[in-house]
Amino acid sequence: MTTRPDLTTSPSSAVTDSAHVGDIVGALGTIGQYDRGSRRSWRQRVRTLLVIMGPGLIVMVGDNDAGGVSTYAQAGQNYHMGLLWTLALLVPVLYVNQEMVVRLGAVAGVGHARLIFARFGRFWGSFSVADLFMVNALTIVTEFIGVSQALGYFGLPTYVSVPLAAVLLFAAVTGGSFRRWERVLFCLIAVNVLIVPMALLVHPTASSTVAGLVPGFPGGLNSTLLLVIVAIVGTTVAPWQLFFQQSNVVDKRITPGWIRYERADLWIGIAVVMAGAIALMAVTAYGLAGTRLVGQFTDAAAVAEGLRQHAGPVVGALFAIILLDASLVGANAVGLATAYTLGDIMKKRHSLHWKISQAPLFYVAYGALIGVSAAVVLIPGVPLGLITQGVQALAGVLLPSATVFLILLCNDRAVLGPWVNSVRQNVVSGAIVWTLVLLSLSLTAATLFPGLSTNTLEIGFAVGAGVGVLGGAALLLSNRQAPVTRGVRDKMSWRTPALDTLPRPVFSPLRRAGMLTLRIYLALAIVLVILRIVQLAGYLSW
Repeated sequence: MTTRPDLTTSPSSAVTDSAHVGDIVGALGTIGQYDRGSRRSWRQRVRTLLVIMGPGLIVMVGDNDAGGVSTYAQAGQNYHMGLLWTLALLVPVLYVNQEMVVRLGAVAGVGHARLIFARFGRFWGSFSVADLFMVNALTIVTEFIGVSQALGYFGLPTYVSVPLAAVLLFAAVTGGSFRRWERVLFCLIAVNVLIVPMALLVHPTASSTVAGLVPGFPGGLNSTLLLVIVAIVGTTVAPWQLFFQQSNVVDKRITPGWIRYERADLWIGIAVVMAGAIALMAVTAYGLAGTRLVGQFTDAAAVAEGLRQHAGPVVGALFAIILLDASLVGANAVGLATAYTLGDIMKKRHSLHWKISQAPLFYVAYGALIGVSAAVVLIPGVPLGLITQGVQALAGVLLPSATVFLILLCNDRAVLGPWVNSVRQNVVSGAIVWTLVLLSLSLTAATLFPGLSTNTLEIGFAVGAGVGVLGGAALLLSNRQAPVTRGVRDKMSWRTPALDTLPRPVFSPLRRAGMLTLRIYLALAIVLVILRIVQLAGYLSW
């Protein structure tokens, strides 16, 4: 492993782990640390993309985890293809959010948590990481729920399937080889090809599917439907994805010169995740259509059994296999996102290039999280389906907070220099944050006041959109920045200086008050989501 300083990194580089400097070693090849050759032919570019490919593909496929499979299946079973439009609207959200962390990782050479702590201090950093650790731990619980349900379909008991999966997940990351880990993940990702025959076997119709792209609220806009929509948002664009992809870009040693290839990797991942989400929604929409199970979603295990009865044993088995595969990929990625983050905070080695003896904290954190999450699933009587839905909804509620920090970092010239957000990127990302806040506000209102009509909620959306447009225009007028004029060659070689040498950004009283208000509101929203889940479980009347 090469550990000499990169040509694009000065001695005062922000990089803190020497394993994050060296050759790009991917599942499908290697690019030398000092390789600056131009790729003129399409063959050279494709070969380069195959080496770079990984962080974007893995984070997106990991997005279709056990929670994603359950949420998309629930949407199809309860609302047919009526919520397909939510997936179409989430495509730009996925790209905009993840492209920002690609730039942060390649230019800074450190993880997301490290930047938040360094630029905003322990107070805000602790808020951000506390959110991440809570949701990540619960998310991995849902992954083991998925393992239990998938292998339970084939007759394997939970007390065997869950511990076995935990051992396999830990074994996949040990060994001190980034390439070996990435090859294991690529093999798991290849299983997703099974979504094609699964979807075709339920005979979807083009007209009904395309009709789902028209925005609408099947059955009227209420707290139950809003919870599903927020869950779709939370499972499709989860906070852990920001932390995982930035750290994985850093761990793969991708530098600014390779950003365009990593953007292509991201688009490939988005195409795969959207194809999977549509197929999963379609398999329950068409496979269970006309049965007593329509509108009666409970959990993924019941979906698999229902598909076996009404669409055939092959469809049921394929659904269970995809659920198992999604659970393993998701647990691996979410667990690594947490271990990467802990290494960032503690300033300890946190790379898959290290062996266990060289980075004990990194591997112990990953193993402990996997072990504790697996143990929770073994507790008898746990409402598995509602936990899965609740975790996705919590992720959706917390996403605005994570995205706010992301936008602030991507406008920090001390960190990104010529790679800061353009005005267009800020407009799009600001619109995304405000839309997520409006969704969260709507869910809160519908939960507190279940008698609110669909018309009232739609008016609330319209008013909120108007406020967002006016507020965005005011911010654009008051925060004009001079453009950065650097040549392409200089831009490709620019790296973030050592973080402790940079002046800390100053928050205006208005920005600080706004962020505190957002935090207080999100804490309230989290409580209300939990109360709604408890209510759906039948433990609470409203």
